[in-house]
Amino acid sequence: MPTYARKHQLTDSLLYHIYNRSTDKEVIFKNERDCYYFMDLLRRYSLRFDLKLYHWVIMANHYHLLLELNDPERISRIMAGLSKAYSCYHHKIYSAVGFLWQGRFKLQPVQKESYLSICGRYIERNPVKAGIVVTAHEYLFSSARFYCSGKRDGITTENPYYEDFGANLEIRKSKYKEFLRIPDDEEETYFEDSEQPVGSNEFIKKLIKKNGRFIPRRRGRPNCKKDNL
Repeated sequence: MPTYARKHQLTDSLLYHIYNRSTDKEVIFKNERDCYYFMDLLRRYSLRFDLKLYHWVIMANHYHLLLELNDPERISRIMAGLSKAYSCYHHKIYSAVGFLWQGRFKLQPVQKESYLSICGRYIERNPVKAGIVVTAHEYLFSSARFYCSGKRDGITTENPYYEDFGANLEIRKSKYKEFLRIPDDEEETYFEDSEQPVGSNEFIKKLIKKNGRFIPRRRGRPNCKKDNL
């Protein structure tokens, strides 16, 4: 039986920008141990559910992910599991109670061909905009180090357009650092606290809303008519 990935209309084109924040913007990633634990969760969930996590960042009270998965209808279940797993860890370590997250995570469809790298830049520049670091690759807990320093983290799947930054790895690392240094403010507004799809009109037409989330339309069955003999 064909998988859902073979049946939906945006195979190899649909990404999800995922964002969640803590209740009342409280600090929930308090130290390196917390961040490394969340990174380990990302690693395990990526392996378990065959996720391609192209860009990500963990901030003090929120995170951003940009990923691709074979079965978009499973994304809510996957993210609910990830949120619950970190909540259990946090409550145990800090003897905390109550809701850790502000509510349901935000899920934004992004067209891979045109917006993968731009959305990745928005995500990786979060620590710079927050004044934590001067350059994005200085920050320990994001995918920027993977692209700018070549540091493998066991989480990041290489952006398929990364090779466009140069003929060899050293050139790509240098060009990507420059790419992160100079953002496009207009383009980055597409990803600020939004769940509206980002892509061409044709891309958006192939999405439907189900239970408040955008998912791709399934491919229709071919219309096989009998020949009139």
